[in-house]
Amino acid sequence: MLKKIGIALSGGVDSTVSAALLKEQGYAVHGFFMHLPLSGVEQHIDRVESVARRLDIPLFLIDIRHFFRKKVIDYFVSTYLQGRTPNPCVICNREIKFGRLMEEMRRRGMDKMATGHYARIASRPDGRPLLKKGRDPKKDQSYFLCRLSPDQLEHVILPLGQKTKEEVYRIAAEMQLAGVHGQESQDICFLAGRTVAGFFTDQGIAEQPGDIVTTAGESIGTHRGLWHYTVGQRRGLNLPDATPWYVRELDARHNRIIVCKEQDLITSKVRVTDVRWSEGSPPLPWQGQVRIRGRHRPGPATVDLTDGEWTVTFQEHQRAVTPGQFAVFYQDDTVQGSAIIADSGSTRKT
Repeated sequence: MLKKIGIALSGGVDSTVSAALLKEQGYAVHGFFMHLPLSGVEQHIDRVESVARRLDIPLFLIDIRHFFRKKVIDYFVSTYLQGRTPNPCVICNREIKFGRLMEEMRRRGMDKMATGHYARIASRPDGRPLLKKGRDPKKDQSYFLCRLSPDQLEHVILPLGQKTKEEVYRIAAEMQLAGVHGQESQDICFLAGRTVAGFFTDQGIAEQPGDIVTTAGESIGTHRGLWHYTVGQRRGLNLPDATPWYVRELDARHNRIIVCKEQDLITSKVRVTDVRWSEGSPPLPWQGQVRIRGRHRPGPATVDLTDGEWTVTFQEHQRAVTPGQFAVFYQDDTVQGSAIIADSGSTRKT
């Protein structure tokens, strides 16, 4: 009996080629489309149905709109209002794609779940799964899968983990799938081309202006609302000076933005919270490579716990470390753990 594989089918080239490869390998492939609260979703559904017909696989439309709003959009809004910069893709992967959608697949009899992510899954000596970087360093998406549990990874297949994007395009052409799939999906799908500020306006959230202050506490301007800004930003501050000002911190408690000069964006030590290890807590201090944003080049660092506080200390200085983003810990190409960045590493003077 053929093993049943549920593929998260988006209509893009990655999931389309993944589905085609799995079918070529002899699996009974079933497409699953997540119906999310997105602009133009009906056209998106038409495209996915066209892909499923071309691949000759059954397609299930799974309505996850309410769950997505509760788990992803509410997180996105509340995190910005707390003065931090969210990463909704990490949360969506854990709660929606490899959470609710995986549950729906298993309920419909699927043996495994597949996606078009560029990452790999390997096995430990005891058989438990480990998440590894994808072969293509420019497309590696292991960062965005960092919060998946071993129980989730155990039921996942990632057909593109060993492939580069160029190889995927070539396979699409060889399989005569070029033009069948749609455009690649954007990182934050529900923004639909809008800015964060435009999204907040559409959500009916009024602007909340406040002060812009220096690290010494001097008020030098006003802002339109914390969600217009992120750490390291210089544009849109409207603060003329001999050298540019940059956002250093979003102070939600006092509804103010703390700005600094570029040299003050540099730090080597940051505090993190909600630390999760892939294989149980290792001996401390842990040493490896740490990535602090999706396209950041991982740098050598130490993770340690002192007096109940987790810290990441980099060997090389880092610029514009952003609270709310995830720090992902790697040993060579294997994800060892992750945490949420709690502060930008500054010693505030105000």
